[in-house]
Amino acid sequence: MSDAAQPTAADVRAAAEAVKAALDRHLEAVERRAGEPRVPAGAGGAGERDASSAEQYAAELDSAVYAAFDALAAAGETYDELLYEVYDEVTPFEIPSSESLPTYTGPDVPTALSVLIRRDYVISEPHRLQAQAERITELDPDSAEDERFEGAAPSNSVHAALGVLFGEFEPDEIATRHKEFGLEEGDSTLWVTAVDEPAEPGEWLSAPFDQADPQRVICRFDVSSVFDEDEEDLVLEARSEGEESEDGEEGDDEDGYDEEGDDQDDYDEDGDGADSGVSAARRR
Repeated sequence: MSDAAQPTAADVRAAAEAVKAALDRHLEAVERRAGEPRVPAGAGGAGERDASSAEQYAAELDSAVYAAFDALAAAGETYDELLYEVYDEVTPFEIPSSESLPTYTGPDVPTALSVLIRRDYVISEPHRLQAQAERITELDPDSAEDERFEGAAPSNSVHAALGVLFGEFEPDEIATRHKEFGLEEGDSTLWVTAVDEPAEPGEWLSAPFDQADPQRVICRFDVSSVFDEDEEDLVLEARSEGEESEDGEEGDDEDGYDEEGDDQDDYDEDGDGADSGVSAARRR
């Protein structure tokens, strides 16, 4: 990349001003939707509008808030990137962007919902899984009756054991007790999506996940070890910075600054030195 293409301090300042403007527009949209401190020009009171007009007006206010939020997220992301490139600094906040949650295209007032859940597991202990399934079938022999696994017992078939386990317990209970069943948790996600109208009984059972539309997601909740790893990276970075600082202080001791070194040792023994390093890194 040429020098001319490198972002400058002026670019960072311009991005900061864009964030300020986006913040103002977002707050203005929120205040307008809440009815404070103003109402749109030409709009009468709620009593002067019929139900249809009131609903349409509310939808317009909602759309304005969503649009202002997306603009604020984009401005914040641009500022964060430029700040890091020019000054090697980051902002202390994160705003969900449209990359993780696409623009909503569902009904403004949903009357029906579809909840999609995905949980991944690793079968870390097959023998434990099979033993648990065998115990279930001993208490309830009917739980092992599945024509797909005819001739296979949970004690010698992982497929049969899984059929028994997930047939006996609710998914939430399996998630809570996964270690008991020889499973290791992976990523999981839950999507709450809006649908135009309730489905007819049995309508989507042949292809239950084909209509999962990210643009219809009202809210979603993700669980992943990658989020913990990001947090661990901050801690490791702080520890690394602390070790470099200690190495520098040891060098000072070798040059004869023993008295200051003793003071630093007392400081670290109290735990304040190391803890402050971690906290400082998190505040970045």
